Amino acid sequence: MQAVQATLAVALAAAALVFSPLPASTEENGKLVLTIAIDGAIGPATTGYVKDALAKARERHAEAVILRLNTPGGLASSMREIIADVLASPVPVIGYVAPSGAHAASAGTYILYATHIAAMAPGTNLGAATPVQIGSPVPGLPGIPDKGDKDKKNGSQQPEPTDAMTAKVTNDAVAFIRSLAELRGRNADWAEKAVREAASLSASAALQAGVVELIARSPAELLRKVDGRTVDLVNGDRRHLATKDATIETIDPGWVSQFLSIITDPNVALILLLVGTYGLLFEFMSPGAVAPGVVGTICLLLGLYALNLLPISYAGLGLMMLGIALLTIEAFNPTVVLGLGGVIAFVLGALMLFRNEASGYRLSWTFVGIVASMFTGLVLIVLGSLRRARKGPAQVGAQAMRGLPAEVLDWNDIEGHVFTQGERWQARSTEAFKPGDTVEVASITDLTLTVRRRPALRGGEGGVR
Repeated sequence: MQAVQATLAVALAAAALVFSPLPASTEENGKLVLTIAIDGAIGPATTGYVKDALAKARERHAEAVILRLNTPGGLASSMREIIADVLASPVPVIGYVAPSGAHAASAGTYILYATHIAAMAPGTNLGAATPVQIGSPVPGLPGIPDKGDKDKKNGSQQPEPTDAMTAKVTNDAVAFIRSLAELRGRNADWAEKAVREAASLSASAALQAGVVELIARSPAELLRKVDGRTVDLVNGDRRHLATKDATIETIDPGWVSQFLSIITDPNVALILLLVGTYGLLFEFMSPGAVAPGVVGTICLLLGLYALNLLPISYAGLGLMMLGIALLTIEAFNPTVVLGLGGVIAFVLGALMLFRNEASGYRLSWTFVGIVASMFTGLVLIVLGSLRRARKGPAQVGAQAMRGLPAEVLDWNDIEGHVFTQGERWQARSTEAFKPGDTVEVASITDLTLTVRRRPALRGGEGGVR
């Protein structure tokens, strides 16, 4: 009996060890900080990445999220989506321009203003938040005030846009960034200056101007400095940060965000467009090949989807498509005008395709030069082949038969049959032949050859012709 009781006691003790609550993890203690990195232009892929990362931070009850910025700007639509997610996040978001040498320009400045705490690493800068529309007038042209123009009435350095659409977009951007500055208690006047005059600040100047709260050399130092601060969250909630000994974990983009980031690269999108166009062209040239048609259709759809997400000029896209069409026609009907016109249209379209430099998206001129060189080479090859074909002897048809030797199979008066090019032909002539003679094809009418004696065999009748 005692043995049974001892066994039960041991079993209960083991069960207690197995089913007892585990020690609280770092996430349950609120000691986890997740890091999101935005490098490069801000686009649809960045939006999905930030949204998923903030959702993951909420699920894992993270103490805070560090949003590291190093961006030249991006699409206004993507920027606003990211700001909306940051403002609605129940997890505090710490904006951090890093590493040294990084910048948060244009859209990056708006996002930094939206974060609960703004910080910068030494040697970084932010600003130049003026909205630039696709196809907008270039400063310095007639009718458009330059940044150096002064208001004659009040002596202000601030230019007043004369174009109604430019004024509308600028005023909307000013109101937006001022609202963010007032929400976070930051310098709203400088924010407006960054929009209207494209002003920029270094890290130390931004700290003195009240644009950011602190400067930190590393994420660890950043967490030590924000420890103990109180931030206002969505719905009026307040959070007292305890980040001094928090564990930092980096969230990498998912495969969907990585895929979108790849295809929305302007150079990749253009490659997909070219591969798709010529894939379908090869399929139409060789029906039944299947592979070129399948690959071409997929690439063409992906390229068009990527271009739909990018801030492109449709006039530039139209010129590029015209250039591709002209070069395609050149392959079937070689001419000088179509080929050169196609190359010129393609290059001009590439120059116009991404006119909004502030978006951070642009074509590589090396890539444009390579593609233009390939098209030029194609035109030269086609033209060279055309010249050789015109100068050389005919390869098919009636002209190709002229001058070919033929062996007489049978002959009756002025007609009979001859053998040439591996085939038996009906033939006729004004001369008489006998089987076994070698004759020469003079011409062809329908399917009947006109033959004559070969010049070498007629020398005794009057010399060689």
